[in-house]
Amino acid sequence: MTYPTRPTLMDGDLRLRGPLEGDVAARVALGNPPEIIHLFGGDPASVRPIAQKQAAGWVEADGLEPLARVIELSGAMIGGLRLHSVNEHARKASYAIGILDPQRLNKGLETRATWLVLEYAFNTLGLNRLSIRMLAFNKRAIACYRKVGFVVEGCGREAALIGDEWFDEVMMGLLARDWRASA
Repeated sequence: MTYPTRPTLMDGDLRLRGPLEGDVAARVALGNPPEIIHLFGGDPASVRPIAQKQAAGWVEADGLEPLARVIELSGAMIGGLRLHSVNEHARKASYAIGILDPQRLNKGLETRATWLVLEYAFNTLGLNRLSIRMLAFNKRAIACYRKVGFVVEGCGREAALIGDEWFDEVMMGLLARDWRASA
């Protein structure tokens, strides 16, 4: 698949853009909040502060990934997202998003960012299907994705080990035709 130049996607004060050098310092400042790490499947008890080298690696990896974006709100980086595992023949991809600032959760930002990505994925890239996975205890995320049209397609039982406890994961999908019918 040939990707168009990485455009900035915007909705008011919310921007989805390519990474910038200054994002390394912003990523360090966001840190590794245990509640966010837990939502990603990490063990909150073993969280360490993010090092400059780790933050630089995060920004560099996004720079190499043509379908990755930094989530910026009013000029401040608050997270990241990407389309990945693209299958050109089947016109499908997986979607991942993370708001890294706990103060920015439950404010509709993930929903707004996802709407922008869906429009780009289906209308610009011509994808037919997107899928996303999240831990079953992440009810906020499940509600967000349902709101934009994703449907639950399955459950991966005991798919994540956090500390010494197993957690299920929810698999959701969205077809372009269903999104267009609801948009």
